[in-house]
Amino acid sequence: MITTEELYKHYLKNPVISTDTRNISEGCIFFALKGDNFNANEFAEQAIEKGASFVVIDEDNFAVSSKCLVVNDVLSTLQDLARHHRKQLNIPVIGLTGSNGKTTSKELINAVLAERYKTFATFGNLNNHIGVPLSILSITDDAEIAIIEMGANHQKEIELLCTIAQPTHGIITNVGMAHLDGFGGFEGVKKGKAELYSYLKKINGYTFINRNNDFLLEMSAAAGLTKLIYYGTENGNTIKGSLKSSDPFIEVDWTNHDDSTSVKTNLTGSYNFENILAAICIGDFFDMEAEEINRGLANYQPKNNRSQLTKTERNTVICDFYNANPSSMSAALTNISTLTADKKIAILGDMFELGPESETQHQLIAEQAFNSDLDEIIFIGKYFYAFKKSSKGTFFETPAEAANYLKANKITDALVLLKGSRGMKLESLLEYL
Repeated sequence: MITTEELYKHYLKNPVISTDTRNISEGCIFFALKGDNFNANEFAEQAIEKGASFVVIDEDNFAVSSKCLVVNDVLSTLQDLARHHRKQLNIPVIGLTGSNGKTTSKELINAVLAERYKTFATFGNLNNHIGVPLSILSITDDAEIAIIEMGANHQKEIELLCTIAQPTHGIITNVGMAHLDGFGGFEGVKKGKAELYSYLKKINGYTFINRNNDFLLEMSAAAGLTKLIYYGTENGNTIKGSLKSSDPFIEVDWTNHDDSTSVKTNLTGSYNFENILAAICIGDFFDMEAEEINRGLANYQPKNNRSQLTKTERNTVICDFYNANPSSMSAALTNISTLTADKKIAILGDMFELGPESETQHQLIAEQAFNSDLDEIIFIGKYFYAFKKSSKGTFFETPAEAANYLKANKITDALVLLKGSRGMKLESLLEYL
């Protein structure tokens, strides 16, 4: 069996990791991971033929050449290699998690810090037990600060990811009604996210906290954190901010110990105000000037269908369908209610991974939608469809049925909120709007 130190020597010669034979680059190391429906050990020979310098496998019978490195478990080996690489990096690593706004916050923090520093940030949403080690192994020697996003859908997952990313600084954006099934309810969500606080306490790291969030204050106190940097809307915070405008784009006034300034962003959704404040707070902590911070925020362009305002030929669409849970869905409905438009329409898809809470949470969102300032509401998915007989609105079981309706009933000159869980694939409806 090859040791982590020996494998690391191979990695240093060509520090590129692949877990997919469709993305093999010359000289990379291929890790043959297993899933519920696949066993990449079977593709070891193919990876070598495509140019991999080595393949890491955990089944002897697939060792077709000396380029096959046999280990006990490929996944744990990948994680151990990432831990070893992380220990060689003498830089601040900001660990970031939360129920909502993780990726947007990560992108905003990176946009700010990159105005002065050579940064690394998690690509896309590579934020799980595979994505985090891949992210760590992508950090190069010239990086000065890293921002690592950590996602979780059950307890002990953040704890594991912290052992890999080994953050020196951390932030929980918020805690909300997300992945309730895996976490075992809202209290389980709080406990799971607080694993980041526990890690930071253990290493005496720095924590950035939204002082307006009572749950985060409670969790940080329970963890016994001492190196706290606060942001929020009241005096006494390192960064104090106020929402100047959010119709349709967010403009923020903010103050630190030296400056009072404002910044206009390209983000929509008042719920992103706290994500912007977090990025300001972290930039300020790392000694950035207000002008640099504002430039990073002003230049950031949202993408990946998160709080993304898109102009189509007929409408203005709030593309927020990358994912959804009751907390983010409620915030999105509150936001569209505050925006100015002659006609406002919400197209809402089912929210997944809510377990026993699913019926209640879908009903609460439906009721909020009915009480919002909306001209039309379209619900899609089996969970929302269950309320068809007792509720007003237009209901469809599938996006395909909704697409047929939108073809026959064209929406024009409207502000449209398009939001649902990733599995609903609501992006398929954009062409009909």
